[in-house]
Amino acid sequence: MELLGTFDEQFSSLAPVIFYLIVGAIVFIETGLLFGFFLPGDSVLFSAGLVAAAHGDIDITLLVTIIFMAAFIGDQVGFVLGRKVGRPYLDKRKSPRVQRMIARSEAFYEKTGWWAVVAARFFPWIRTFVPPIAGISRMDYYRFLSANALGALLWGVGITLSGYYAATIPWVKTSSYAIAAFFIIASIVSGIVNYLRRPR
Repeated sequence: MELLGTFDEQFSSLAPVIFYLIVGAIVFIETGLLFGFFLPGDSVLFSAGLVAAAHGDIDITLLVTIIFMAAFIGDQVGFVLGRKVGRPYLDKRKSPRVQRMIARSEAFYEKTGWWAVVAARFFPWIRTFVPPIAGISRMDYYRFLSANALGALLWGVGITLSGYYAATIPWVKTSSYAIAAFFIIASIVSGIVNYLRRPR
């Protein structure tokens, strides 16, 4: 119980505006910048919903709006970086292997790219790399735009609301801060372990 109280005090002392900024920044960095692939997006979203339910000063409507915009803009940034930076870089490399890779990527995104962009939201690491690859593959911008919007809604808003409404269960609400901390810490540790174990 002392541990729960400690987490309660830590989260309660965090001003709502800082909370919004931190959650929004994590979501944006994970989805928009390649170095953010290790961030625990799913856990942060679910935990944000739990904290919003337990913290009376946090507006869930404003929270999910910020998360949606961060997720949407993040993917847009990744797509533009892939198209404006990644593709010109690869076009300069004339090796047959690179050209075959580009051709396969273009064929894939032409055929199933829309669903891939939506589904990738729910897979850690993959969601960080799909938007720039879509940009490199010159996926139709408006197809990507619609898939990005739907993915941001289902993933960002959906998981956050899942955490928010899960807190209506009495024992979840009582332990919401501890659960939030556990999810975030466990995701970070798992990501580091998986990264270190992967073949060089």
